[in-house]
Amino acid sequence: MAPWTRTKTERYGVVKWNFDGNGEKQLSLEVGDAVQIQEVCDGWYRGYLVRNKSQRGVFPASFVHLKGVVVEKRGGEEVVLSAEMPLVKEVTTTLREWGSIWKQLFVANKRTRVKQVQRLMCELMEWRSQLLSGTLPSDEFKELKQKVTSKIDYGNKILELDQVVRDEDGNILDPERANVISLFRAHEEATSKINERIKEEQSNIQTDHSGISARIQSSPTHSLYVFVRNFVCRIGEDSELFMSLYDPIKQAIISENYLVRWGSKGFPKEIDMLNNLKVVFTDLGNKDLCREKIYLICQIVRVGRMDLKETNNKKCTQGLRRPFGVAVMDISDIIKGKIECDEEKQYFIPFFPVVAENDFLHSLLNKLTASRGDSGGQGLWVTLKALVGDIVQIRKEYPHLVDRSTVVARKLGFPEIIMPGDVRNDIYLTLQGGDFDKYNKTTQKNVEVIMWVCDEEGKVIQNSICLGAGDKAVSEYRSVIYYQVKQPRWMETIKVAVPLEEMHRIHLRFMFRHRSSQESKDKSEKNFAMAFVRLMKDDGTVLQDGLHDLIVFKGDSKRMEDVNCYLSLPSTRNNHSDNHKGSVLSRSSSNVSGSGGLSVSSRDSFCTSTLVCSTKLTQNVGLLGLLKWRTRPELLKENLEKLKIIDGEEVVKFLQDTLDALFNIMMEHSQTDDYDILVFDALIYIIGLIADRKFQHFNTVLEAYIKQHFSATLAYKKLMSVLKRYLDVSSRGEQCEPILRTLKALEYIFKFIVRSRMLYSQLYEGKEQAEFEDSLRRLFESINSLMRTDYTTTLLLRVAALKYLPTVLHDVEKVFDAKLLSELLHDFYSCIPPEKLQKQKVASMTEIVSSKLFQRQECRDVLLPMMLRELSGALASMADGPHDERRNSLELLNNILEVLSRDNVGATFQHVQDIVVSLLRIINRTVITMGREHALICILSFSTRSGSVYFVELKMDCCGKSAIYRDAA
Repeated sequence: MAPWTRTKTERYGVVKWNFDGNGEKQLSLEVGDAVQIQEVCDGWYRGYLVRNKSQRGVFPASFVHLKGVVVEKRGGEEVVLSAEMPLVKEVTTTLREWGSIWKQLFVANKRTRVKQVQRLMCELMEWRSQLLSGTLPSDEFKELKQKVTSKIDYGNKILELDQVVRDEDGNILDPERANVISLFRAHEEATSKINERIKEEQSNIQTDHSGISARIQSSPTHSLYVFVRNFVCRIGEDSELFMSLYDPIKQAIISENYLVRWGSKGFPKEIDMLNNLKVVFTDLGNKDLCREKIYLICQIVRVGRMDLKETNNKKCTQGLRRPFGVAVMDISDIIKGKIECDEEKQYFIPFFPVVAENDFLHSLLNKLTASRGDSGGQGLWVTLKALVGDIVQIRKEYPHLVDRSTVVARKLGFPEIIMPGDVRNDIYLTLQGGDFDKYNKTTQKNVEVIMWVCDEEGKVIQNSICLGAGDKAVSEYRSVIYYQVKQPRWMETIKVAVPLEEMHRIHLRFMFRHRSSQESKDKSEKNFAMAFVRLMKDDGTVLQDGLHDLIVFKGDSKRMEDVNCYLSLPSTRNNHSDNHKGSVLSRSSSNVSGSGGLSVSSRDSFCTSTLVCSTKLTQNVGLLGLLKWRTRPELLKENLEKLKIIDGEEVVKFLQDTLDALFNIMMEHSQTDDYDILVFDALIYIIGLIADRKFQHFNTVLEAYIKQHFSATLAYKKLMSVLKRYLDVSSRGEQCEPILRTLKALEYIFKFIVRSRMLYSQLYEGKEQAEFEDSLRRLFESINSLMRTDYTTTLLLRVAALKYLPTVLHDVEKVFDAKLLSELLHDFYSCIPPEKLQKQKVASMTEIVSSKLFQRQECRDVLLPMMLRELSGALASMADGPHDERRNSLELLNNILEVLSRDNVGATFQHVQDIVVSLLRIINRTVITMGREHALICILSFSTRSGSVYFVELKMDCCGKSAIYRDAA
C-alpha cells in the first residue's frame, strides 16, 4: 500500500454522500459535513470534521466535494478556510444549523414546522446556487443579497435562534465598530420586520386567502410553470391540446392558450419538442390569486375525419377539427402557495371525452369543474410550480426551469404593472356562437367558420393569427366543427397581432361553410354566408371590449370575398338598425339588401367577443383626443380638461404616452402660457392617481419614466412658474382649488423639475444656472410666505407642506447648492409662528435629519442650531402632552445623535458634548414616563477619529424625573 502523503491542494471539502465508518479508524460522514483534509492515499483522505476536530479518521475521497481555500496564520498555526464569499459562507453555516434542527423536528413529529423549515432551506439552497454562479449583475446581486439575509433572519426568529443585526446593505454589523445607537436601531428594525412577517403568515392561515404567502403577497406579478411530461390517450389521429387557466366560478378562460400539437403515434408532432413542452402562464396579479378557484384545463381537438368510426379514409374528408374531450385540474392551492410543489413531482390530469355529438367542449368543461367521472386512466402528466415575478424575474431566479425555449402564455388582459417600453398590441377574439338555418338541406349544417385578417383592399395579412402560445402564426383560422348543430357554441379564443401602423386599415372577415364527411361532397360545398368587423372605429378608437352581434350576409360566393361589396356596409346589428337590436343571438325578420348584391340574412346570426390588450390603442375617445392632440389642436383645451374624468385604469395603461403628450404640449407652446395651468393640473391628476392605493404599483413605472424616457428640457420653467403662482394665491388667503393636491404631489413635481433642469444643463453646458437657482429660491420664499400665514383656509396646506417638503431634498440637492438649500430650510421652519404645528414640525425635521443633506458639516452648521431650538421648545412644552408627541421629540433627538455618531459625518467630540449637555438640562426638567423613550435613548455613544470615547448614559427613574450624565472618556 502506498504511503500517506501530506496534501497541499486538497485541503477542504463538503461531504456529498453519507459514509458509515465501520472500519478501523474510519470517520463517519453525513451529507453537508465540512471536512479538513490533512493526508491523501489511493483514493482515501485522512482528516477531521470542522465542527468537531476530535473526530478524526479516514474516508473515501469520492464522497467529498473539494472547495477552494484560503490559509491564514493564527497564533503560529495554519487555519484553512473556505474561499467562498462571506454571504455564501453564512448561508452554508445557516443551512447546516437549520438542517440539524430540521431533523430534530422530524423526530419530534412536528410536521407543520418540518415543512416550513424545509421550504425555507430549499429557497436558501436555490439562492445560494445563484450566488455561486457569479453571473449576476451588481444590482441583481444586491437584490438577491437582501432576500437571502431577510430569509435567514426570518428563519432564525421562528426557530428561536440568535438574531443577527445588519446594516442597510444586509452586511452583519461589527459591534466593535458600530455605535450603540446603530446597533439598537438595526436590531429594532430587524425585529419589527420579522414580527410583521410572522403576523402576516399567521393572518393568512386564518383568512379565506390563507394560501397566499407573505412572499407572494409582496409581489404584484405571479406566474405558473407547467411542464407537459406526457399525454396518454387513444385517439388514432393527430390532435391539438389547448392548455389554459380557467375560472370555474365565472366560467371564463383567463389566460392565452398554450398549444401542443400531438401526433397520431402518441408523440408530439415535432419530435424535437419531446421532453421540452414547457410553458409559463404569466402576468397574473394578486386579484387573480384571490379568485375562489383556478383550474388548469386542456381542451383536446381531434384533426382528421368527421367521425372516427369511418373506416374508408380515402373517401373521408380529412383535416377537419372536431371536439374530442377535456382535461381539468384544480390548481387553486398550488398557484396560491398553499402547496409547495416539488419540481420533479408529476400530477395526473384525467381526460374526459365528448360523449354526444352535440356536446360543446366548454359545456363539458363546466360539467367537469362541478363533478368528476371516470377517465379510464387517460389524461396528461404534468409538473407544476408557482413562481413569483414577471417573465424577466423568473428567468433570472429560475434559470433551470425557465429558459429562452420556454413558451410564455400571457394573461388575457394587462398585468398590474405596465412598465415603460413594454409595448403590446394584441387583440383576443373569441368565437362565441351562432344560429344557422338549414335552408334547403334535410339536416342541420356542420358549420365551419373560416377567418382571415384583411386590409381595406381585401388582401389577407399573412401570419397575423395565433391559435396559441408556442405555435407558429398562421394566415387562416378554421373553427371546430360540431355535427349537425343548429346553434353551435364554439367559445374558441385566438389572438390577432398586426403592426400598429396597419390597424386602421384592418378588418376581420368570417366565412361560413358547411362541411361534409364525404370528400366528394365536401369539395362541391361553397361558403354560404359571411360576416366582418373592423378593428378600429371611424373616430380612431379601437373596437370596444365585449360582445359583438355581427350581421350575417348572404350572396354569391365571389361577391362575399369582394371588399367593394361589403366593406361599406354596417358590420354589427347595433350599427345596422334599431330593428336589429336585441339579445346577443337574436334573429331579425327583415331582409335588407346591401350594395353589391349582398343581403342581410334574416335567418342566421353570429356572435363574437373581443378583448384589446394594447399599450398604443385606446377605446376612450377623450384619451385618444389628448394622445393625438396635433390632429385636432382646436380641441386641446377641452381634451386636457376631460383627462380628469377618464377612468384611472385607462390612463395608467397609457401612462408613458399620456405623459409624453403632456410634456410635448408644454414644449411646443414654450413661448406662451396658454396651456401651462391645464397641463400642470393634468400632471397633478396623474401623480395623484398613482398615489392611490389601487394604482400604487405604478410608482415604479413613473420613476422609470422620469429616469429613462422623460426629455422635456424646458419643463422645469413652466412647472416652477405654475407652482409659484398657486403658492402665492394661497398665501393671500384666496381660494386655490388644486393647491392641496399639488402639495401632496410635491415629490414628483420636483423630480420632473430636477430631471428637466439636468437635461437642459447637459444640453447647454450649464447655461442659466444662476437664473434657475434664483427661481428656486423665490419658489421657496413663496412656500415660506404660506407658512407665515394664519388663515384657517391655509392650515391644511401648512401641514401638507411640512409633511411633503422633505421628500424633495434628495432631488433638489442634485442641482442646487446644498448650503443655500439648508438656509432656505432654516427659514422655512423658522418662519412658522412659535408653538404652532409643533408636532408636525418635529416629524418634518426628523425626515430632514435622515437625509443626506444633514450629513454635510456645512449644512448641519445651519440646520442644527435651529433644530435644537425647536426641539428644546417642544420638549419643554410636552411634559404633560400626549405620549406620541413626546416619543416623536425623543425620536428626533435620537436621530440627531445617531447621525453625529457616524464616522463619516465629521462631527467633533466637543460638538456632540455641547449638544448632549444642553439637551440634558431640558430632559432633566421634563417628566417622561417609562416606555419606548427609555429604550430609544438609554445609551448613546460617540467615537471620534482619534479613538477617544464619549459615553453618555441617560437613565430615568420610575417616575422619569431625573437623568444621570456621566463622562467616561
